[in-house]
Amino acid sequence: MPQPFLTIVIPAYNEEKRLPGSLEKIGKFLRKQSYSSEVLVVENGSTDGTSDVVRAFAQGVTGDDPFSVQLLHSDQGKGAAVKTGMLVGKGAHLFICDADLSMPIEEVNKFLPPNLPAGSFDVAIASREIAGAVRYNEPGYRHLMGRVFNLIVRTLIIPGIEDTQCGFKLFTQAAAQDIFPYQTISGWGFDPEVLYIANSRRLRVVEVPINWYYMADSRVSPVRDTIKMFREVLRVRRNGRRGMYKKTDTAVGGAGISD
Repeated sequence: MPQPFLTIVIPAYNEEKRLPGSLEKIGKFLRKQSYSSEVLVVENGSTDGTSDVVRAFAQGVTGDDPFSVQLLHSDQGKGAAVKTGMLVGKGAHLFICDADLSMPIEEVNKFLPPNLPAGSFDVAIASREIAGAVRYNEPGYRHLMGRVFNLIVRTLIIPGIEDTQCGFKLFTQAAAQDIFPYQTISGWGFDPEVLYIANSRRLRVVEVPINWYYMADSRVSPVRDTIKMFREVLRVRRNGRRGMYKKTDTAVGGAGISD
């Protein structure tokens, strides 16, 4: 089959409640687009009916639809799921999409040509901080904690990026193949790691302002996960100094298991 224009990678851990509505919105959106696409839902250690939800949705996708749906499985951890999807995805552009759709799926076209001119970027990341971005319903303490963490990230490993943690990011196929084989962190701290690798490769990273809606059922524990991510930022810095992200012929893959 011809290469799809877009791959949407959805990491999914115990998402049987949120996925049905999100997949329905994604399908409705993709059916209106002129480009071809694929949706990869990467289940990573769920104990609920997440996989059944994806299978049921896939059964409703026909040959007349401009997109396909595939269920993959990975080791536990959002980072592990994203790495699996990024290395399996065939799209010219690969988009990480949180299952809660805190960024409306319609905004994905902001990240794609012609809205972002082809050849002008390698990585396009959603930003809730730059001019034009709007946050909805986020508690003040969550915003403050995010800004403190971002300051740590900018100070220690990635200067100049205002929002490393938003769960919506797009990579060209070439950038994905250049970055994700070298990803080592399987948890929440994978975001600054892959951006650090992109920066070390001198890839062009641009921030895209989005409308973002706070979801009360967020899977992030503000205190526990912030501490863990801080430790992982230090790990990225240490890995970088040890040369672990330099290109080699033995980078670790992450093909995962297809359902």
